[in-house]
Amino acid sequence: MSNPEEPKVTAAPHVVKEELIAAGKWLQLEKTTYVDPSGNVRTWETVKRTTRRANVEADGVGIIALLKQTLHKDCVVMVKQFRPPMGCYTLEFPAGLIDEGESAEVAALRELKEETGYKGEVVGVTPVTCLDPGLSNCTTQMVMVNINGDEGENINPTQQLEFVEVVLLPLDEFQQKIDHLLKKEKIVVDAKVYIFAMGMVQAFFKPRELPVLKQ
Repeated sequence: MSNPEEPKVTAAPHVVKEELIAAGKWLQLEKTTYVDPSGNVRTWETVKRTTRRANVEADGVGIIALLKQTLHKDCVVMVKQFRPPMGCYTLEFPAGLIDEGESAEVAALRELKEETGYKGEVVGVTPVTCLDPGLSNCTTQMVMVNINGDEGENINPTQQLEFVEVVLLPLDEFQQKIDHLLKKEKIVVDAKVYIFAMGMVQAFFKPRELPVLKQ
């Protein structure tokens, strides 16, 4: 008869200390010493923004903006831009950092105007969410915005950022249009965008299209 296993030592995981390894203008690399659930002391390399504000809940915002215009399909307002870390163009939701004293809602409307030229109305805000928790402590809030495409300033919007291209994709064909772009261009899609696209496919999926229900 085998002896019973030794009970596993458990502990509430927690950070012990953080030591600066290197710092730049926008980012810094730290060595994070922490205790894991088994009570073992371990280290992790963590990237942090140097721009984090003490009095804001999240580092930045991402904007899911829907352009609504009479006699047109609802479109998702996207931005295409060259991202040096990726070495290519990316397709993303408009986004940006929250400035000192701003709420997520105010930051979202400001960033939307700067990047796309559109003026919108906030209709929803997510809780604070993490972006890449295995790499960084960066956080964001996704903000839902409706844009009245019939308003004068939204008919021919003027961007404030020179190197950002606005891309409008119909909501009911969102993933299909993204997949078409991927085949046509050398572009990488932001993970949040593609997850949203997959969700839209499920939202517009008709039960009669399920193979088991087809006659």
